[in-house]
Amino acid sequence: MLHMTRRSALLAGLLLPAGAALFKAMAQPALPEIRIAAKKFEYTPNKITLKKDQPVVLVLTSEDRIHGFKMPDYGLRADILPGQETRVPFTPTKEGTVGFFCDVFCGGGHEDMEGTITVEGA
Repeated sequence: MLHMTRRSALLAGLLLPAGAALFKAMAQPALPEIRIAAKKFEYTPNKITLKKDQPVVLVLTSEDRIHGFKMPDYGLRADILPGQETRVPFTPTKEGTVGFFCDVFCGGGHEDMEGTITVEGA
């Protein structure tokens, strides 16, 4: 017969939910990643096509200095720092083309630092 003390019951109560959450997290597939590199005065790639209602993670990197990433149509805004990845979860919810641009002044040519995301039906 299994005998549980108060302490072992408490530990089981604490560990089982944590283990279940970990298992659930491990069982879910990772979101697709879209890598976007920024440098004076461009994004690469600067034209991206995604499917409506399919979540992705935008992985932003800078090759030279601090840049910004702004997509007003979806209320997204992030800093892109050299030597770091900035991860932005994103789910496109409407079909069409939206723009993104650098909102941190990076010198002459900054105003041309932009790109588009085209969202197609699922």
